[in-house]
Amino acid sequence: MRPEILYDLFKPITALKGVGPRIGALIERRTGPRLVHLLWHLPSGLVDRRHAPKISNAIAGTVATITVRVDKHHKPPNKRVPYKVLCSDETGTLNLVFFHAHEDYLRKNLPEGETRVVSGQIETFGDAIQMSHPDHMVEEVDIASIMTVEPLYPLTTGLTMRVLTRAISNSLKEVPVLPEWADATYVAKQKWPSWRDAVLAAHAPQALTDLEPSAIARCRLAYDELLSNQIALAIIRKHMRQVKGRPLRGTGALVQRVIKTLPFNLTNGQKAAIDEIREDLCSDVRMLRLLQGDVGSGKTLVALMAMLTAVEAGAQAVLMAPTEILARQHLATITPLAKAAGLQIAILTGRERGKNRTSALDALVKGRAQIAVGTHALFQDEVKYKNLALAVIDEQHRFGVHQRLSLAAKGNAVDTLVMTATPIPRTLMLTAYGDMDTSRLKEKPAGRKPVDTRVLPLERLEQIVDACGRALDAGDKVFWVCPLIEESETLDVAAAEDRQAVLTSRFGDQVGLVHGRMKGAEKDKIMAAFVDGNVNILVATTVIEVGVDVPAATVMVIEHAERFGLAQLHQLRGRIGRGNKLATCLLMYGSPLTETARSRLSIMRETDDGFIIAEKDLELRGAGELLGTRQSGMPELRLADLQTHADLLAAARDDAALLLNKDPDLTSERGQAVRTLLYLFERDAAVRNLRSG
Repeated sequence: MRPEILYDLFKPITALKGVGPRIGALIERRTGPRLVHLLWHLPSGLVDRRHAPKISNAIAGTVATITVRVDKHHKPPNKRVPYKVLCSDETGTLNLVFFHAHEDYLRKNLPEGETRVVSGQIETFGDAIQMSHPDHMVEEVDIASIMTVEPLYPLTTGLTMRVLTRAISNSLKEVPVLPEWADATYVAKQKWPSWRDAVLAAHAPQALTDLEPSAIARCRLAYDELLSNQIALAIIRKHMRQVKGRPLRGTGALVQRVIKTLPFNLTNGQKAAIDEIREDLCSDVRMLRLLQGDVGSGKTLVALMAMLTAVEAGAQAVLMAPTEILARQHLATITPLAKAAGLQIAILTGRERGKNRTSALDALVKGRAQIAVGTHALFQDEVKYKNLALAVIDEQHRFGVHQRLSLAAKGNAVDTLVMTATPIPRTLMLTAYGDMDTSRLKEKPAGRKPVDTRVLPLERLEQIVDACGRALDAGDKVFWVCPLIEESETLDVAAAEDRQAVLTSRFGDQVGLVHGRMKGAEKDKIMAAFVDGNVNILVATTVIEVGVDVPAATVMVIEHAERFGLAQLHQLRGRIGRGNKLATCLLMYGSPLTETARSRLSIMRETDDGFIIAEKDLELRGAGELLGTRQSGMPELRLADLQTHADLLAAARDDAALLLNKDPDLTSERGQAVRTLLYLFERDAAVRNLRSG
């Protein structure tokens, strides 16, 4: 149960005065649905209204707070002309300008012959000094209420600063005094305020330095978020370890049979990872291991060896992928190898219906199928396994922790191997995957050639189309990735359809199109035609980012490459160069380039090491955007910045370990305060694990 002291903070935003369903929906879209989410929505700028000049000293382009006499209202002859209120002081005149004005409202707030205080941006129009739509218009006795430094917050379409500021201001009135959960000595050493004082200070910046991640109030709040994250991960890890595993000791017979059929040798990294996983599987502690490997480093083969070990021990294994395309890709990769070992594989995705689905479910519950490959359909209620002992989850960041646990619940003490082709920087590893052991595949398989990467302006589009023509003449295939447009899937699809039309006019029906809005069957049909059919140019949105394997593809064109993150560009580039021919990646950019975009493109030209690229991506973009965390199972850090706060992450990690070592059930006075912290940052699952553990 959430502690009573936090009840008010978890009220819906619509509980605030003046926030109805319409405004509530807008605020929720920007911040989240509860009052506590408003606290985490920190200012990104400020307006200083303390400057109070006379009219003649007011400078255009500055914000000023001026005491004036209201002289005359000028109602325009038609609505296209602005409404003006003429004001003055002893040094000059100031025109207040209003478009689409409501006369009654203005006459009530600015009565002729009275003194008022107005605050806003000073402008000039001809010789006149004016202020359009003042931010504040108050009586002289209320001047102190507006001569302040006002925070500015990030907005969303339809949400005004005034409405959001009022909502945040009202939510700050609900902030309780909470017991101290951080180590008292560390708090004193950092000269930090209490949590409540830090929240209030973070929302009341007095200077631009108060908006920096290094500001004292922001560091305090970042540490609290990181501490909650590290304690939650440690509790979940401990819980996983407490539920006794079952040793899976394979004979090695199936593994050796498959290795003999391979036309190449395993890399040293693959051998080391297979050994680490086998050791985990033999132990009576449940495995929770992350297999990190760059694009094309051979993770699927390592996963298959783990699954074969489970089968050798008389159990079943599953491989879960985030998309149907990727699930079928895995199926295509491992089926011939599994056949060599005499095994049956079942496929389960959203598309299996009727007889096919019934047959797959029957093979799994009776144990005829030793391995299952699929999407999240693998852990739906009606799916039963005879003896599930190993779950392999690909591209973990696309699944939540709860999905990982749901799959593990399908068997008894299931071991979990998680794979990702997105190399993860160390600091992000600690916040997102701190509950896992890690294996890394750093080498590329033998014979994999580097991809020639070139950066070109969009103006050279015709030459690039000609180059694609030459690739087709040589019997090669081409990926053509269309730009991301504003986070709008509709616009992304429109851009891809336009590009397909242009390329079709040149290359005819050799051009295919895939995008995120197509049905699975339709997408797979086009992909199959691209892999070994008559589609030779595949125009795509980023649905082809992960896992698609087309050895004949030697050219990757990425339009508006400056709009993509480094990790995403690296993933896309990894789709080519999988055959025996040299491959070329053409990054097309639109001018002018920002400094960040320029750096990103030059890094892509300089290296193909995914681990270096991941670190650079974190530097350039910050953790929030790195893996698309809003859509992922990763915890979204709203207050901590992993670049600025790396030292705080290390301190939080150490403190979490010390605390749980001394007080594993969090029953001490500080332990109880930490439980409140976990609920505050919505790490409820950790507290539940604590209770059940």
